[in-house]
Amino acid sequence: MLDQDESAAAAFEAAPAEEPGGSHPIFADAPASVSFKKGRKRLLRQMRETIETHAMARPGARWLVGISGGKDSYALLALLLDLRWRGLLPVDLLACNLDQGQPGFPKHILPEFLTRHGIAHRIEYRDTYSVVKEKVPEGATTCALCSRLRRGNLYRIAREEGCEALVLGHHLDDSLETFFLNMFFGGKLSAMPAKLVNDEGDLLVLRPLIQCAEADIARFSAAMRFPIIPCDLCGSQEGLQRGALKTLIADMEQRFPGRRDTIARALANVRPGHLLDTSLFDFRSLEPRSDAL
Repeated sequence: MLDQDESAAAAFEAAPAEEPGGSHPIFADAPASVSFKKGRKRLLRQMRETIETHAMARPGARWLVGISGGKDSYALLALLLDLRWRGLLPVDLLACNLDQGQPGFPKHILPEFLTRHGIAHRIEYRDTYSVVKEKVPEGATTCALCSRLRRGNLYRIAREEGCEALVLGHHLDDSLETFFLNMFFGGKLSAMPAKLVNDEGDLLVLRPLIQCAEADIARFSAAMRFPIIPCDLCGSQEGLQRGALKTLIADMEQRFPGRRDTIARALANVRPGHLLDTSLFDFRSLEPRSDAL
């Protein structure tokens, strides 16, 4: 006999990608074109595969979904709502936007959007913008400090709301760029995992879109006509290392089509014995068989 969690997981894995009964209200004005339906189905399939492979969805859990107002977080929220509407995601979702106090930030857009579509949400104001501008010298990269402050506040909100996981909209391209950033500038082989536990050990961080290409997400978000809010802090800076690597990967993909997917497969096909990390592989004990001498 399967227990409740095992039964729910089995149902999640076996259920078809398309279920009758319409869609969540967020899809009320979605295009009816074949191309849109194919793109939506592909993103849903990739998201479901990530959730199932990494055992993300514990039935009855509560997830805090970070919503910045960018294309990735809108797509994340819509696709999670889609899966939940179809009965394929047995968790409660709470959308959360952290208003970081950027000058001119359109405070009305996200509350109006979320309320109009009947989406449970929390809007939190914390002026981290002033902290970043005070601490980071003019012209220096603001991303690291801004991200740490934002993440710390989202962890706090997740705890206050009884959520076991913070869910973020990072995608495949983010993971590949992070991999090259760490390799070229950090001297380590690491990327963005689909699932991790925070440093305090009390919250999961989940990235259900980590197998989804940014181009597919961009097309989906454009077709859905989400009210995009541009980032006026790190998103407006020129010459960032991540931007340079984005260009590098795009150029490599153009010259050698399929490289994104190949590199993504490599991140899930690690051979420690063919690297140089002695903490992952016991090279010192390697000896040839005596009968082979």
